[in-house]
Amino acid sequence: MVYAVVVAWLVLAAIVVLTWGRLDTDRGWRAFVLTLTLGLSLLHQLLFATVTEDALVSFRYAQNIADGNGPVFNPGERVEGYTNFLWLVLIALPRAAFGADVQTAAVVFGVVAALGCVLLSYLLVNRIVAGADAEPRPAIGVAAAVLTASAGGLAVYGPSGSETPLFALLLLAVCYSLAARRPVVAGVLVSFAVMTSPEGLVVAVLGGLWLAGAALKKKHSWWAPAGYVLGALVFLIPRLAWRATFYQHFLPAPLAAKFGGPLGSQVAAGWPYLSGFALAHQGFLLLGLVAAVALLLRRTEAVEARALIWLLFATAAGLAAAAVLIGGDPGPSWRLLAPVPPLIAVAAVSAYGVLTVDIEAKPSPRPRAWPAATRLVPVTACGLAGIAVLVSVFSPEMLDRVRDWRAHGTELTEIGGWLGRYLPPGSVVSAAVPGALAARSGQLLIIDVLGRTDDHIAREGQHDGGVATDYDYVVNGRRPTVAVPADGGYADRQHCAIDPVYAGKYEVATFRRVGTPYWVSVYPRAEQAKSVVTDLDKGPDFRYVPCPS
Repeated sequence: MVYAVVVAWLVLAAIVVLTWGRLDTDRGWRAFVLTLTLGLSLLHQLLFATVTEDALVSFRYAQNIADGNGPVFNPGERVEGYTNFLWLVLIALPRAAFGADVQTAAVVFGVVAALGCVLLSYLLVNRIVAGADAEPRPAIGVAAAVLTASAGGLAVYGPSGSETPLFALLLLAVCYSLAARRPVVAGVLVSFAVMTSPEGLVVAVLGGLWLAGAALKKKHSWWAPAGYVLGALVFLIPRLAWRATFYQHFLPAPLAAKFGGPLGSQVAAGWPYLSGFALAHQGFLLLGLVAAVALLLRRTEAVEARALIWLLFATAAGLAAAAVLIGGDPGPSWRLLAPVPPLIAVAAVSAYGVLTVDIEAKPSPRPRAWPAATRLVPVTACGLAGIAVLVSVFSPEMLDRVRDWRAHGTELTEIGGWLGRYLPPGSVVSAAVPGALAARSGQLLIIDVLGRTDDHIAREGQHDGGVATDYDYVVNGRRPTVAVPADGGYADRQHCAIDPVYAGKYEVATFRRVGTPYWVSVYPRAEQAKSVVTDLDKGPDFRYVPCPS
């Protein structure tokens, strides 16, 4: 698959550079190149094709919604262990209506949303440039589409089952609505973005300020920001009222677990997260920096178009700041910052289109079928796209880590399925990776020891490093039948030592994965250890091996 992605980029780059002059005038050829760009995006996504732990948590909630249990992780426990309400509803609908598999629906919707980002990048650039009273130059939009298709974060999370590609699509859609002077539509889309990810508040605030500034400058009437706010509140107020009624809280458990500790520790964890992203995305950041400096130095009469470009840059910067304040994310490939490269790509390409309006409009004493400055656009876009693809392949935070992530998730899902088949229904299992263990665990109740799906731990536990813990509550309050200490799948040797937080109340039971050199350790509660081990040893895939005395 790596070779397929590289070859796809080479073919696309060659076609774009060699036929750049035709893309402005030949609609059929432009459609062909955009189709190839979507093909590159699809192959780039298939290179990773890994469902995330957070997505597996969402699947459990969505399945419970579709099955009539309500938006809960464990039936009967009203805990808002998610921050992506709109995504949950969207992926639950196919199961509720047609009995479709939630995971399949989520992966398909995610891939389609990522492809939508590619197309919307093309459309948004052309809309911004058209707002500068320029002649249509749709080829410039193709450059933005190529850059978006090569963005590694979008490719990683496209088929991940998570809400990230939908969130990126909504951000671009909000900016497109503002460019099209549809503030009420922008407000509705902003509410959808906020209900998809908390970082949607960034674009919500910036979009409102942008419209207020436009009203002050007489570019919009004051009805525009008012309509924007009303469009957002129509959905956000009922959502907040329902949340307070159903969950008795305004802050979801994952955010409560994140923000319960000191802000300094959050920022200390967030800076390395941002610096790692910046190191891997130097090409996009350099492109954005050059475009921003050019926008500052060169004045044009296209005030609104310039303001839209600054809104795109501000949104990217706001998402970066939010990621630092949140303390980053444990997943690979900088999930919180996945929308940033497409935003920068659209802003930078739009800046080129807006700033060259006057140049293109000036008469020339001789024909300029392909000016040197114009030739630089496809070469730069395709070159940066190639660098982004290489980063996807060679960065330790990208392909290699995603493959490890996939392997660990598969192993934890197998462990959860084994426990679900042989433990009595309704048994309580504690774990640090609830999504993977719950994927095939049936009717087991899964307790997240890090508080992301447990209100008490999230709000009352000890906060450190962006997570919350309360093992006394877990051991003596929830009293799980089995604790699963591993958060990375199987071990390569037998582990007979018990985690001190479970010592005294639990014992160690080690099992060999039949036909492999791998092991898994679980902690059954002491008074139930004999019966639990007997039940789990019935499975053909795991064989109990007592620890040496």
